[in-house]
Amino acid sequence: MIELLAPAGNLETLETALYFGADAVYMAGKQYGLRAFADNFTEDGLRRAVQVTHAQGKKLYITVNSVLWNRDLTELAPYLRYLAEIGVDAVIATDPAVLQLISKFRIPLSIHISTQANTTNYLSASFWHERGASRIVLSREVSLAEIAEMRQKVPGDLELEAFVHGSMCIAHSGRCLLSSVLTGRSGNRGACAQPCRWEYYLYEKGYEGQYFPVMEDNQGTYIMNSRDLMMIEHIPELAEAGITSFKIEGRMKSAYYVASVVHAYRRAIDKYESDPQGYRFDKSLKDELVKSASRGFTTGFYFGNPHQEGQDTQRTVDPRAYTFTGKVISVPRSGVLEVEQRNKFSIGETLEVLSPYFENASFTVQFIYDMNGTEQESAPHPQQHVRINCPYALRPGDLLRRQDERGRL
Repeated sequence: MIELLAPAGNLETLETALYFGADAVYMAGKQYGLRAFADNFTEDGLRRAVQVTHAQGKKLYITVNSVLWNRDLTELAPYLRYLAEIGVDAVIATDPAVLQLISKFRIPLSIHISTQANTTNYLSASFWHERGASRIVLSREVSLAEIAEMRQKVPGDLELEAFVHGSMCIAHSGRCLLSSVLTGRSGNRGACAQPCRWEYYLYEKGYEGQYFPVMEDNQGTYIMNSRDLMMIEHIPELAEAGITSFKIEGRMKSAYYVASVVHAYRRAIDKYESDPQGYRFDKSLKDELVKSASRGFTTGFYFGNPHQEGQDTQRTVDPRAYTFTGKVISVPRSGVLEVEQRNKFSIGETLEVLSPYFENASFTVQFIYDMNGTEQESAPHPQQHVRINCPYALRPGDLLRRQDERGRL
């Protein structure tokens, strides 16, 4: 069975990932993770997250993968003990100190080696396995052929996990000093400012203000800006290479983004597993991913070094084709939804449904009432609860979105 592994930066995103079909979710506590600007989880929040996840028979992994200094070690063992106590299924680690403490104090935690460890060969993978790791999160720079060779040469009980979708780092599996040098915020401590996404100009010293073209853009260029990874068209190749966990990047992303991506990959994986020999890719799944995207896509290094094809030197983001307008909170009666507004929508607009239970469903908004029963022409207030018409029997957790101008091009 292929595991679909989704990111969560907060409880809403966790619940959304599970609702839309993730088998497991990875997240961080307030320390030791590599997404310092995600909401992340307090200790009580982690306990609650474990309960929510296990109640659905799914798994929860916690990132403990930042670069560790002497000052970080004092609280590390107690933190690992706490994660074991609340039932976390595994920790995702980079630093050998994590493995050493788990072994020394016999802390009952499974260990997944983070992609930050840059595991690119079977001997390195076996090295980590001998020291207690049950899974390797492979370096993003390895190809499918290299993964297949690793699968053949590592112990059979060592699982291989790989990213299949999301942002790509220009540094080798995230080992970058650029943010630290330019902003004082270290990417290896979870605080990356993403300077690789910034727009740059080139000028000669002594001739300030006289800019020269960089690459092909004479207005300035995004010379280090990577396209996002997307491998949904290659589910069979990923599975046949021996990858057992398909990982989605995005602990800083919204619940809407996570819902869209998990929904698409869940459908693709289920279709493949139901009939591997007769599997045919459904193009509508790629279309679904484009709806939540703001960058172009690449297959990364899976089929070799992408060179220029992996970069978008013209821009950092595109306007989105769809806007997330609301989340279904309840269904007070047939034909009526209680919706939590996320972006403004109005009477007369057509909203599209994003749900594990409905495909290609849309409807026109005919009325909007606030919770006191007052009719409104629109829902303009952030997170306002309103009641609207809907011809479908939607469920709490389903999402609504509106097609915007780019989506109609």
